[in-house]
Amino acid sequence: MQSSEFDRATVVESVGGGRYLGEVHPGWDIGGNANGGYLLALAAQAMRAEAGRPHPLTVTAHYLTPAPSGPAEILADVVKAGRRFATVTGSLRQGGTERIRVIGTFGAGSPAADESTGFELIRGVAPDLPGFDDTPSRPPDLAASGIAIMDRLDVRLHPDDAGFDRGVRSGVPMIRGWFAFADGRPIDPLALLLVCDAFPPTVFNIDITPGWVPTVEMTVHVRRVPVPGPLRCRFETRFVSNDCLEEDGEVWDSAGRLVAQSRQLALAPKPPSPPAG
Repeated sequence: MQSSEFDRATVVESVGGGRYLGEVHPGWDIGGNANGGYLLALAAQAMRAEAGRPHPLTVTAHYLTPAPSGPAEILADVVKAGRRFATVTGSLRQGGTERIRVIGTFGAGSPAADESTGFELIRGVAPDLPGFDDTPSRPPDLAASGIAIMDRLDVRLHPDDAGFDRGVRSGVPMIRGWFAFADGRPIDPLALLLVCDAFPPTVFNIDITPGWVPTVEMTVHVRRVPVPGPLRCRFETRFVSNDCLEEDGEVWDSAGRLVAQSRQLALAPKPPSPPAG
């Protein structure tokens, strides 16, 4: 039996021919639709098994239809397998309906956070946050309001970015905070795919109508294996245009090393329709 909720929720079984069976587990959703980062991790679990390379380097998903809880199959196909990396496509489906289409490159290993990898250029720093224990957890009623995934995560937002929960917006489309699993599971490269979609949308902090912000496409680059401990995260948006927004993410471990980057394109929330008549 898998020891953590995330491990149990990403179990897949090979039935041959690049076909894997799994389940979109309840409780990893927002309003009944599975979180995009969780779906990406579930698909990548099958893809890395098919590749025989456990560590994602870059993974891109296009989100086609919302995914409710229930049985799923992932079709994985190795496009090319080289000495260092294997490139794999994946399709996560439920009942014949494709939910996401994925392409990813996987390797045998990612460098540890304290491992030297030669020349480096780092033109950024981890976000300045209060200590993990000094940063309040998000309100306990979030799961009751339909954000079920928050029962499984310990996401703690910078106080300057958390006011939207109370109707007070910072005016800056940025969300900073800490990430950990609620059950204390260590964060590995597969979990980083979830981390990059686990925070509230950045645009909740600007003068835009709150609402569903569906992801169209998301790419995650895994740079290192995190050292143990919670992660420092920062997500920012620079452009909202043509009903779309981008959200750029940085994930840093407790040693101050960059472990993942992300970019997603999402639809901007729309104002509610006026009542008929």
